Amino acid sequence: MPQVIEWNNARPDDVVWRYPVEQIITGAQLVVHEFEAAVFLRDGKAYDVFPPGRHTLTTLNLPLISKAYGIFFGGKNPFTAIVIYVSTKQFAGKWGAKAQTTELAPLMVHGTAWFRIKDPNLFVNEVVGGQGAYNTGQVDDFIRGFINERVIDVMSKYDLTTAFTQLDKASTDVKVNINDALNRLGTDLVDFKFEGIDTSDQFRDRLFWIKQRAATSDVLRMETAKDIGASLGASQGGAGFGSGMVLIPQVMNAQMQQPAMQPQSQVAYVACPKCGSQVQQGAKFCPNCGNTMTPPQAATAPCPNCGKPVTVGAKFCPECGQKI
Repeated sequence: MPQVIEWNNARPDDVVWRYPVEQIITGAQLVVHEFEAAVFLRDGKAYDVFPPGRHTLTTLNLPLISKAYGIFFGGKNPFTAIVIYVSTKQFAGKWGAKAQTTELAPLMVHGTAWFRIKDPNLFVNEVVGGQGAYNTGQVDDFIRGFINERVIDVMSKYDLTTAFTQLDKASTDVKVNINDALNRLGTDLVDFKFEGIDTSDQFRDRLFWIKQRAATSDVLRMETAKDIGASLGASQGGAGFGSGMVLIPQVMNAQMQQPAMQPQSQVAYVACPKCGSQVQQGAKFCPNCGNTMTPPQAATAPCPNCGKPVTVGAKFCPECGQKI
């Protein structure tokens, strides 16, 4: 009975499978199912590739490996080779990476990538033989790590605001980078998506200020003021709080000490009515506690003398001086 080489019981997520016997006998029957390819590998190099179908192994249909090793199919003498089955279906895999932006802000990103093997010979040469990835788990780990490296490389070229506000552009840039690299491994990237992005608490606060259109220098001064207040509170107990309240405005108004030749516009701050934090004038919400900074509209009534609106409770009209 001839030797039968076949990938039986392949699971839906299996990418590669290694035939367990390395002794191939003359006339062996090689069975390749639909969406599969069989590649003969020896000494870490891929040779002959077989498409779907039933193949009787002879010198004629194994020209590359026969020529390389001087194999002659005669009698029942076996030769040594590894048969690697490769699935050519489309696969989906999860990925996740930690990167840094141009201002060294940490980024935690994750998503899904869809890929398929389009050149089994090249894939087996570069990944299976080249990386020693002989099973699906090893292939998955290699491709996931391969994608993560490219994500980190691309995202490190973005600043924090761009990474969060232009994620579609970032996704496209990463996809192009990964696809070019995977093509060199005989693999095609079908699709690639970001499904989540985050940063640390510190840089998330900074992103909030930037979205409120505060200048970068204002953001840095706010963070410095916060650090000073925290340090004083930790080192001096309750007394430190009072000192911090004196120093913080000095830090916030450091812009006043610019040379006269380079006048800088002054930034006004007001105290949050709920937590007392210094908030840039015009901001709608306090960045520390989220309290609304928009004062309620005071009730008014017309002046009996000039008819101008006067705040309820005022003793005199601010327009004509009439006693209310």
